[in-house]
Amino acid sequence: MNNSIIVRFAPSPTGPLHIGGARTALFNWLFAKKNNGLCLLRIEDTDKERSKKEYENQIIETLNWLEINPDKEPFKQSLNINKHVEVANKLISNGNAYKCFCTHEELEKEKELCRKKNLPYVYSRKCRDKEESSGIFVVRFKSKATGISQLDDLVQGKIQILNSTIEDFVILRGDATPTYQLSASVDDHLMNITHVIRGDDHKINTFKQVQIFEAMGWHIPKYAHIPLIHSREGKKLSKRDGTATVEDYQKIGILSESLRNYLLRLGWSYKDKEIFSLEESIQLFNLEGIGKSPSKLDIDRILSLNETYIKNFNELKLFSYFTKYINDFKNKIDEDSLNKIKINFGVFKNKAKTLEDIYNNCKFVFDYKKIDIENLINKDEKNLMSLFAEKISQIQYNEHDKIKQVIEVIIDEKKIKYKDFGQPLRLILTGTKFAPSINEIIVCLGIVETKKRLSLYF
Repeated sequence: MNNSIIVRFAPSPTGPLHIGGARTALFNWLFAKKNNGLCLLRIEDTDKERSKKEYENQIIETLNWLEINPDKEPFKQSLNINKHVEVANKLISNGNAYKCFCTHEELEKEKELCRKKNLPYVYSRKCRDKEESSGIFVVRFKSKATGISQLDDLVQGKIQILNSTIEDFVILRGDATPTYQLSASVDDHLMNITHVIRGDDHKINTFKQVQIFEAMGWHIPKYAHIPLIHSREGKKLSKRDGTATVEDYQKIGILSESLRNYLLRLGWSYKDKEIFSLEESIQLFNLEGIGKSPSKLDIDRILSLNETYIKNFNELKLFSYFTKYINDFKNKIDEDSLNKIKINFGVFKNKAKTLEDIYNNCKFVFDYKKIDIENLINKDEKNLMSLFAEKISQIQYNEHDKIKQVIEVIIDEKKIKYKDFGQPLRLILTGTKFAPSINEIIVCLGIVETKKRLSLYF
């Protein structure tokens, strides 16, 4: 394998994997696969208060669910903390960083002064050339104070920034722990990362991290900043929307294949092609196809795409997904009912947009509740149902065609429309108006269960 290209996905384990993070992971992984490179997973867990093992596990499981698997075991950033501190000390010794003894009160005064002048806060650099004193200190990087820095971004093109807008940022906190800017830079260097592909909210971080690379004389990676994903209203995705994390989609039964396909097309395109297999995704993906503007998340499009996948999916594989979905997110279904569902799975997946839809479509099989027949069915309908129950009482286990004949005879004799018979029968057999055809219901339930449910009323 040619390992000349190495990328990384570096999430923080502070919550479930965000949908934007999943897309970033996908783009990194596809770029590596397309170029016969490596895609690494780095868990950025140096924020001890917010990082949790459960989220670390969940991130790994979610990536596995999406079939975005790193080429090596996940690496935990906290294992490199001593190296991060070592680099900070080197930056001090080579004159690119300094100890800052400013107190919290002093910094607050500076910020208040900026607020009064309606200016963005940038640290005054007053400790930059001061002699060392005693007490608690942070270590700040000596950012370029004048001129312009330029980044040749692989997605955004040339990006420029005034160096004066980047303050002397902290690289070691008062407790001697490294900050994100330092840790990410050191790890990207140690992992030999060649391309950093991440959200464009990291652009300012890139300018800071490039300065650390330059100060240490390290080879600088190439950068590609992907536009963010917004809500349909054009706002930042909120967890309250119920569409911000991958788990939100797993809970309603979106297939991993369709979500991955949707994320691929969210801000990236190849001609007018919409559906991509995993192999096609790898073969066709490139950074040039990524747009420069934010993408809007469209839940209706996700549902439509998922419906297409469900319709065309291998039925046995889809059923295995369905059973896992039930185990993960629903109450357990008894084995007999599950077997009935499996036999008639084609009925239940019809017109379903999600695995949750399939679950709801077949709920009458395993979760039947007796209806209030007095208020839901009129006298004529009750008489019809009573007659039907009487006529099928002698029909045997596998004589479904005879039931069909009974229905046809009753409809003909009573000179009624099929729906006048079917609607009350559907309600009695399933407890809902929204269910498959009468014939499909009876086939799914079986004659014994059909007669049992009718016997509750007649």
